[in-house]
Amino acid sequence: MNINEIRALNVEELSNELQDTESALMNLRFKSVAMQLSDVNEINRTKRKISRIKTVIRERELSKVV
Repeated sequence: MNINEIRALNVEELSNELQDTESALMNLRFKSVAMQLSDVNEINRTKRKISRIKTVIRERELSKVV
């Protein structure tokens, strides 16, 4: 999911996507510890996705203030 797709989501969808992605990251970490993760780069991609979502949420908060 790229930044343009994330910006197209509304606030409720963003919060749901953030929760889903954070739980997916937790599962990836468990799999990594158990040596069941085949693609270790998936953890970094998930972290970046979380960061993008949080960035869009913060942009929207700041645009409301100004």
